Amino acid sequence: MNDDLCVEVPAATTFRIRWAGAQWEADEAMALRRAVFCHEQGIFAGDDRDEIDDVAQLLVAVKCEAHAPEMVVGTVRIHEAEPGVWLGSRLAVHAACRSQGRIGATLIRLAVSSANGLGCTRFLAHVQSQNVPLFRRLHWDVLAEETLLGRPHHLMQADLDYYPACLTPRIGLSTLGRSGT
Repeated sequence: MNDDLCVEVPAATTFRIRWAGAQWEADEAMALRRAVFCHEQGIFAGDDRDEIDDVAQLLVAVKCEAHAPEMVVGTVRIHEAEPGVWLGSRLAVHAACRSQGRIGATLIRLAVSSANGLGCTRFLAHVQSQNVPLFRRLHWDVLAEETLLGRPHHLMQADLDYYPACLTPRIGLSTLGRSGT
């Protein structure tokens, strides 16, 4: 773990959003996905991993305390489905951190911006209906309504002009949270 990746801010918590680089980050991200998609939402039985995990880039939101990464509190994965067309999926934020409001948005921002830096010409996601307002605020358009895994979803597309290319996704982005999170 690199202690220079997180900045301590009095009375606030720092979250570092970046491409996962350490095994502990990937392990905690997968555990978070299981907690959200298997236990909380009941979408999958046991595990949500699939063949996309073999080719996807995993992004994590890491809560930082006292200059050091502490735990993964958010994750999303991205992959290039065909040349220039990228997909984001499995966005999950720890229940205790959802009130922050910035973790999911910053994960989305880095997902699209890092794909944009890799030549993305179109970025899509199948978004659960309850999350559509967040994506709309982040400059995404609904292309279609659909049912996936027995739940209402929307196929959405990011406005790439709103997401400048990020060429340093392993360093990532920071966002602050309220104290006590």
